Amino acid sequence: MTRTAVIVDAVRTPSGKGKPGGGLSAQHPVDLAAFVISSLASRAGLDPSRVDDVLLGCVSQIGDQAMNIARQAVLAAGFDERVPATTIDRQCGSSQQAAHFAAQGVMAGAYDIVIAGGVESMSRVPLGSSRQGGSTAPGLRRRYPEGLVNQGVSAELIAQKWGFTREELDAFSAESHQRATDAWAAGFFDGQVLPTPTGAGEALREDETVRAGTTAERLSTLAPAFRTDELAARFPDLDWKITAGNSSPLTDAASAVLIMSEEKAAELGLRPRARFHSFAVVGDDPLMMLTGPIPATQRILERSGLSIDDIDAYEVNEAFASVPLAWLRETGADPARLNPWGGAIALGHAVGASGTRLLGTLLAHLEATGGRYGLQTMCEGGGMANATIIERL
Repeated sequence: MTRTAVIVDAVRTPSGKGKPGGGLSAQHPVDLAAFVISSLASRAGLDPSRVDDVLLGCVSQIGDQAMNIARQAVLAAGFDERVPATTIDRQCGSSQQAAHFAAQGVMAGAYDIVIAGGVESMSRVPLGSSRQGGSTAPGLRRRYPEGLVNQGVSAELIAQKWGFTREELDAFSAESHQRATDAWAAGFFDGQVLPTPTGAGEALREDETVRAGTTAERLSTLAPAFRTDELAARFPDLDWKITAGNSSPLTDAASAVLIMSEEKAAELGLRPRARFHSFAVVGDDPLMMLTGPIPATQRILERSGLSIDDIDAYEVNEAFASVPLAWLRETGADPARLNPWGGAIALGHAVGASGTRLLGTLLAHLEATGGRYGLQTMCEGGGMANATIIERL
């Protein structure tokens, strides 16, 4: 008999600017991860030795993030040495995949209590640091002789295919900042964002990446970020539109969720906040790369028996503005329900941590509004996407 997997709690650090001098740049990523997982246990009054496994997403598993950072975080958090841990890389969806594996393990009876989450310190371990020539592998080059491209170029190709103007991209991005600003002012993030030590005797309490007062007019002054002469020659028809302003910023952060069987939560006297309803993961065109949320959404709606109109809120990761805009165009979803408290363009995209960051935001929004179903999906490097539907309890 399949068991029900429930979410008991979700926490995250604020988003620090992912560069030297950013609010969390002095904190080792092991310590950031340890902070969120230990906070989950203490908030629940849970003996950490009862945790069956800790699954953490991390993309750049090199340098400070090497050697199974999940296991290091468990030890740094002071958990019992018998608690195991593993690190997962599904690119930007790494911690969403961690949550999938955790919930599926509970449903299958392999786990009773699991922590799933993720971490990325993009100031200390720059994006791409772990790339060691994989894209030049002979087999891959035979299949894609012209080579694949970075995600910024993929975002440009999406903007071109769906015909988005620079004005549309910048307007969407400004709206993300405004929604995030309003959500912070209303206290919507207070229950999930932990004041996080900066390593300088202080705590970071809010996302550094949100820019209140940002307008589309200001964003329109920024130059395209990914155009090079070589790429311009390869894609002569591109009208380059992707800038730092309509892209997610480099970010330092960690996030985590506490997942249990419904029976175990009842035994421990803990209130389940939501249950996992459906899962999907897909591969897609690795050149367009970031379109995966579209087929992932189609697949999960088919599996769940729900329609897009049954979903009360959608968290579609804003890696670049063209990604959720294309998703909206293809799904016919209600724009008002998309990233209602702002997305990664404002809240940051610490790639390994973003999956469970979105999950926590989605959960909190459903609770604040009385919504029932929430859908989360995000594009992933190499042309993949995860999708998750949760049901508020």
